[in-house]
Amino acid sequence: MTATAPAAVRAGTSADAILGVAPKEVFSPATIEEAAAVLEEKAHASASVGFVGGGTALGLGRPPRRLDAVLRTEHLTRIVEHAPSDQIIVVEAGITLAELQRAVGAHRQRLALDPPLPERRTIGGLLATNGFGARRTRYGSLRDLIIGVSLVRADGVPAKGGGKVVKNVAGFDLPKMMVGSLGTLGLVATVTFRLHPLPDSDITLVARARTARGVRELASAMRGAQLEPAAVAALLQGERFDVAIRFEGFPAGVAEQRDRLRQLVGQEPGSACDILSEAEARALWERHDALRTAGPLRAKLAFLPAALEALAEGPLANLMGALGEPSFVLYPTLGLGFVAGLPKDAALVAQAVESVRGSLAGTGGSLVLEEAPHDVRAHADPWGPPPASFELMRALKARLDPEGRLNPGRFVGGI
Repeated sequence: MTATAPAAVRAGTSADAILGVAPKEVFSPATIEEAAAVLEEKAHASASVGFVGGGTALGLGRPPRRLDAVLRTEHLTRIVEHAPSDQIIVVEAGITLAELQRAVGAHRQRLALDPPLPERRTIGGLLATNGFGARRTRYGSLRDLIIGVSLVRADGVPAKGGGKVVKNVAGFDLPKMMVGSLGTLGLVATVTFRLHPLPDSDITLVARARTARGVRELASAMRGAQLEPAAVAALLQGERFDVAIRFEGFPAGVAEQRDRLRQLVGQEPGSACDILSEAEARALWERHDALRTAGPLRAKLAFLPAALEALAEGPLANLMGALGEPSFVLYPTLGLGFVAGLPKDAALVAQAVESVRGSLAGTGGSLVLEEAPHDVRAHADPWGPPPASFELMRALKARLDPEGRLNPGRFVGGI
């Protein structure tokens, strides 16, 4: 048997730091086998390891308690298998979303996932952070798109779960388990996705100048009318929202949905619903992406859609008032929102964050800081209170990483 070649390694620097903690070593394996060898070696040394893909979401979570080594996935970019007739693809974790989309786009297919920064965001990183964009409205989250996953455990042993299974981790739905785990359960090696056909027609309309109540009522009316938008995103403009509604599919179906939406909105006094040109639509969704990624402080909120008005007019208004250049992007049909801005005073921002969390606590909502300056983190935990499932999460961590060496301390509750 041929021995696995050693992975490329160099000394860590401040540029390799995760939330201010620099590693001693940085590994860049060329193959999954090399990556497994690195993890096996670090297991023998009881060394802690963090994982980095495109580096776009390193501000999420807490600083690692310790960081002996970082394993980068920048060379793990192969398309292992693409079966266009089955609408399935298997890719290594280091491939970017844009690279994947270009490959399947040649076959008139796509992965129905549209987070910001697709040229930089890797599949492994998206899986680790449960990344998504506005098309989650129709196609769901990564948990709805993933079929199978292979990973390398903390001890360097490969494991697989879901579609195209060779060896399962008994008792676990491994693919869904890895979504949002922030690299604390293992190194994502390959991911198997189901694909969707590229739509023949794509149109965006905008219902303008909506209050929070107006946004909620529009979302409710679309649901009642059984409209099926691919994406719905409300962008705050001053004190009111512009609501972007995107329809995709066959031309006749898109035209029918478009006309029904305009009729629905037209029944409301003083309301307008503009059809955007292709260039206008592209500019709007680019602005959406820019708002999702701008600002030294970014927070993701999850809440009951019916609670939007009380949230927007109360604690959320206080949080936005504590920020310079605040922005708010809302997915009203999903009960998800994104606040961003420049903290004026760290303690006041942290107080406003906790106020929002308190208002959401009784309904199962949450606020997670996706990015925040150090002085805000000193006053507010980025995750907030652990969820009811925390003990299960901790048991899972103990099962897959019993020594707690993978991204130690970064996840909820210090996992």
